[in-house]
Amino acid sequence: MMTYQQAYETATGKRAPQEAAQLAKLFDRIAAGEVLPPRGQQAVDLGLTAHSLNDPQENPAVYDYYRWVLTNCFQPEQITELTAKLIGRVFTCANVFQTDLPQPLTINPWQVTAMRDFPLRTDRAIIVENNGVFAWLLQLHPDWPLINQSGNDFNTTYLALIQSLEQRHVALTYLGDLDSRGIQMADHLFSVLRQTPIATFTAIQSPVNVVQWLTLKGKANRQRTRSLAIQNSVFQKELNSLNLLGKFVEQEQLIATYEPLVTQWLAKSESGPKGD
Repeated sequence: MMTYQQAYETATGKRAPQEAAQLAKLFDRIAAGEVLPPRGQQAVDLGLTAHSLNDPQENPAVYDYYRWVLTNCFQPEQITELTAKLIGRVFTCANVFQTDLPQPLTINPWQVTAMRDFPLRTDRAIIVENNGVFAWLLQLHPDWPLINQSGNDFNTTYLALIQSLEQRHVALTYLGDLDSRGIQMADHLFSVLRQTPIATFTAIQSPVNVVQWLTLKGKANRQRTRSLAIQNSVFQKELNSLNLLGKFVEQEQLIATYEPLVTQWLAKSESGPKGD
């Protein structure tokens, strides 16, 4: 039986990329019927950058090979993966509000007023920058109180509810990409908060941890570690670390690192998750 690489090379006359052996592990998981994490997480788990399997410009040879194998070696129904395509114009969260509805919840602008005093399930929540990481963390830890930041989508519904949660004394901490844009997004979000201390917001993604993660897991890229305008001195310190080391880390690389740190942070809750 031909391998995926042999099938590709025979059919196309092109050499498979050097990452073909890594991708074979993913294809074997698809063939075995496994439920896969979002595609960015799949890529990082293989040692690739997060957009390698979604963006043809990120790594054209890998993307071409990956798409060819999916199209020619599998039926669409064989591929079971969590989607990162969450609605971006609203507020999406999990285990923050006290409800029997399935999680996560997506709240639209018409619901904001009612949600301002809707019963809470927690007094702590983790804001997650990336859709796919939000979806995968919820899959791995279905009881965690999570808020989806959805990248650079600072829409009015999202901001209204984030500020409302602050006023209700919900502690908010943040997890995002450790590249220039990721740090800038964290900085911008913090600038619109009204009551959250910077020590709480960076309790997990602290300057000390950022340096450690960049050192252990960082990938070299000057464009993704360039200087950008930053308002808060803590985030400036984190961006300086990126500049100095010339390395970035994507959220998807940090799932296993997050897990014990988030567990410890949630354990500090005064009340724990509020009952149903």
